[in-house]
Order: sequence, then C-alpha cells, then structure tokens
Amino acid sequence: MKTQPSNQNPNFLRTLNEFAVDLMSIPNPSDLFWYVAQNVVGRLGFVDCVIYTADAQSQKLTQVAALGDKNPYGRTILNPLVIPFGEGITGKTALSGTPTIVDDLLQDANYIPDAQPARSEICVPLLSQGRVVGVIDSEHPVPNAFGPAELEILTTVAAMTSARLELLHEADRSQQRYSDLVTTHAKLSEEICSRKALEAELHEARRLEAVGQLSGRLAQDFDNLLSVISGNLELVEAYFQEPSSRRFLKEASLASHRAARLMADLLAFSQRSKLTFAEAEMNRLVSELCSVSVMPANVTMQLDLSPIELIAKTDAAAAKTAIDAIISNAVEAMPQGGSLTISTDLLGRSPASRMMLPPDLTPGVYVSVKVADTGTGLGPDQLQRIFDPFFSTKPVSSGRGLGLSVVKGFMAQSGGAVVASHNSPRGTVMELFFPVSA
Repeated sequence: MKTQPSNQNPNFLRTLNEFAVDLMSIPNPSDLFWYVAQNVVGRLGFVDCVIYTADAQSQKLTQVAALGDKNPYGRTILNPLVIPFGEGITGKTALSGTPTIVDDLLQDANYIPDAQPARSEICVPLLSQGRVVGVIDSEHPVPNAFGPAELEILTTVAAMTSARLELLHEADRSQQRYSDLVTTHAKLSEEICSRKALEAELHEARRLEAVGQLSGRLAQDFDNLLSVISGNLELVEAYFQEPSSRRFLKEASLASHRAARLMADLLAFSQRSKLTFAEAEMNRLVSELCSVSVMPANVTMQLDLSPIELIAKTDAAAAKTAIDAIISNAVEAMPQGGSLTISTDLLGRSPASRMMLPPDLTPGVYVSVKVADTGTGLGPDQLQRIFDPFFSTKPVSSGRGLGLSVVKGFMAQSGGAVVASHNSPRGTVMELFFPVSA
C-alpha cells in the first residue's frame, strides 16, 4: 500500500481535520469505533480494519467494529473474534502496549488467520492513562504493505480516539456517581431534605470541575495537534499548485479553523481561556452588539437599558461573544417568530436588589444583562442540564460546539455567573451577572 508521507498527503490532512472537528459530537464508544473504522481508517486507504476493545479483568480483546470482509453490511461483524492478551499478533500488541508491523505473516508463527488470509499486518494500541483499552488492527493481502507512513497515520488516529474515549468514560463515571447519589438520597427522611440538596449541588460542582479539568487538558493537547496540522498545511501548499490540490488544502484549512474554534470553546468551558480584563460600559457594549445583530423578519428585538452608567470588569470581546451566543439561542428557540427583550440593570447595592442575585454568587455589586424570549421554552430537566458540557436540545449536525457550557465557563472565570429560568407566560430568560469594577 505504501501511503504518501502524511505531511504531503492532502487526503490525510483533510480526513484528520474532519475527525478532529466531529470527535466531540460522537456520543458513545460504539459510534466512535464504527466512525473510526469506516470514516477515518477506511477513507485513508486501508483496505481492512478491525477495532478491538480490551477487558482488563479477563485480559481479552473483543472485535467491536470493522471495515472489509468482517463487515459486509451495516454495523455487523461476522464471527467476532475474542483474543486473549499475549496470543497472536493483536494479543501481543495489547500485552506490550506498543505498535506492531509484520511485513510477511507467512514468516510469523504468531499469526491467527481471520476471515481472509493475509500477508502483512499492522496493530496500534488504544491507550488511556497508560492502560491498553483497545487495539486498531489492519491486514493486507500483499506482503510489506505497511511502513512508517501507515504507522504514523494509525498512531495519530489511535491517540485522538483514546482521548475521546477517556472523555466518554469520565462522563459515564460522573453520571453513574450522580445516579448513585440520587438513589441513596431518595432513601433519606424528609428531615434532611436541605442536606440532600446541598450534597447534590456539591456533587454537581465536583463533577463539572472534574470534566472541566479533563477537557482543559485535552483541549491543550488537541490545540498542539492542530498547530502541527496547520503548519503542515502551510508546508504542503508550497508543493501542490494544481487547482484540485488547492481545493483540498482549502477544505483542510477550513476544517482546521473549525477545530481550533472547538478547542477554544473547550478552554473557555474549563476556565482556562486567556482573558484580558478591563473596565467596560455594558450599556454601550450591548447596544453595539445589538446594532449589528441580524434578526429574522418574524422576530422583534427590544432594548431596555438602564439609565445609569454600568461599568463592569470583564473581557469585552469574550463578553460580546457570550451575549451573542445567548441571543442566537433565543432566536433559534422562536422558529415561528416572537419577541426578544434585552435589558440591563445594576444589582447588589440595595437589600431588595441583592435578593435578585444567584445565591451561590460572591456577595457584591453586579451588572445584569438579561435576554428574554417568547420561544418554545425549556422543561425542568432541560433547565437543570442546559449548562452541562455536550448537552444540547439540537440535532448533532446543527449544534455549535459545547453550547452554553462555554458561556458558563467564561462567566465563572470572570467572577460572575449565568442563570436560566422560565419566562412568563412562555419562553426562557437567560441572565448574565458581570462583577462591577472596584
């Protein structure tokens, strides 16, 4: 097969960029494995691919996704193999945790024939926190089919797959811990209802903090990977001048920029963005933003700004992005039309206005920016989860990265907060609280 070196292969760069962009939208391990086998490895020119998951307790590998003779139709594997660690080439890769390339399987006594006899094979482990959690394996009917280029490709794909698996497993573990906590608390008497609510809030805060820390680390790793991809694109552009290659490079560059935006969202959610705080007059900031906002013909927008000057300490560009994201969500919630009201106020100076601040917000004075719509609204369960990472009421294909969790991360990093509530008689209210400059 002998693939063209990856730093000069537009198809490799385009496929890898698309994978990086789609990665965070894949909802579960099964979808991830089939996506990698068919939409990543398959598109990169490998004629055969089988992905195994590893069971650390039983020390066995099980085939869970495939491309080629093992997968003639649908998401079905014919006669899935179960291989103990240490047996065969795949089992030895799982045991050692290192990639393996066999140039001629006829000369290797460890080869275990599968659906069709092969002559060469490449195996790359999936690693999570130093543990083998699976193996990506590809065979080829001719000898010497795999070399350094194929090894680089599969190693990169395996690293990105392992990172997403760790995120999914962390989300599952957090959800399981949350479910266990709810089950336990359901058995408590009514005398400790207040204690149950406090513990649930503490658990939720710890869960989001853990996911945020993990997301921040992964975002930095992916950002480094994207820097390499973007650099390669600039180098490759010097070698490819024909129109078809230029088109591929443009698509890969656009995908790289989309992926970079997603990584920026992850950093904002995990409160690791690089922000520049300064004084900003929030009435003027909101007015400027609304003056360039384009509303659908069936949506009316009204401004209800405070008559006094409202000076907050924030990153003005990031604040505009956060408010714009909430306005966009509100407009999308009114497909049949409606009204959008954006208001500002100063809260926290009087006893009455202090009562209007979120209870978990540090006592002080805040500028409130409130966005109220008359759209479809949200149910109680959706209101509780609206700021969770990866949660969305929209289809996967129409979402915008991490959604409102990015806004929550920015507001927390700014020393403020964002709160969602019902709008009477219908719709949703989103309120942002910016700390006033001392």
